[in-house]
Amino acid sequence: MALEQLQAQIAVLLQGLEDNPEDAHELHRLLRQHLEQFKAMGLPLPADLAQLEARLEKEFAKKGR
Repeated sequence: MALEQLQAQIAVLLQGLEDNPEDAHELHRLLRQHLEQFKAMGLPLPADLAQLEARLEKEFAKKGR
C-alpha cells in the first residue's frame, strides 16, 4: 500500500474518532493495524499518531476494555 493511501486512511479514521467517539474502541483497533503497516514498510511512526495510540491504549486500559 502506498504511503499516501495509508496516510489518507488514517486521516479518515481520525475523523471518525472525532465524529463518533462511541466507536473509539473499533477505531483504535483499526488505527493500530494501520500503524503496523507503517512499521512493516520500514517507516517510522509519526510522533502524533504514536502519541494518540498510547493515549488510547491508556484510556482503554483504565476503562478495562
